[in-house]
Amino acid sequence: MSLNWKNITHFKPSEFACQCGCGHSNPHPELVRMLDTARGISGCAYRITSASRCEKHNAAVSTCKPATNSPHLKGVAADIYTPDSTTRLKVLVGVVMAGFRRIGIGKNFIHVDIDNSKPQVSWLYKEKQ
Repeated sequence: MSLNWKNITHFKPSEFACQCGCGHSNPHPELVRMLDTARGISGCAYRITSASRCEKHNAAVSTCKPATNSPHLKGVAADIYTPDSTTRLKVLVGVVMAGFRRIGIGKNFIHVDIDNSKPQVSWLYKEKQ
């Protein structure tokens, strides 16, 4: 399954690259299409704070244990910045309506993934003390 970025309205390939600067980028086409749909439904800008991750960066930042099981490594996950409760609600409505069934909610981000090897769930991230 390939992705034609010309058909993606709201995102650029660079937004899905590993944040450590290594250049690693492997976003799954269905993830990008679903995020593009969700963004259209939400009616607000999405800032992707983390999508594809290299193994080194993932080990440093992952809350998934073991870190080797993170959907970010597979290119099937993205974290969306939500600076306030209004944006959080808009993003949540968009991702649910776009078909995401794995959704994590943090203080200032929403994680979505399409990792079919894991159950369909929603969870809350605990704040670091």
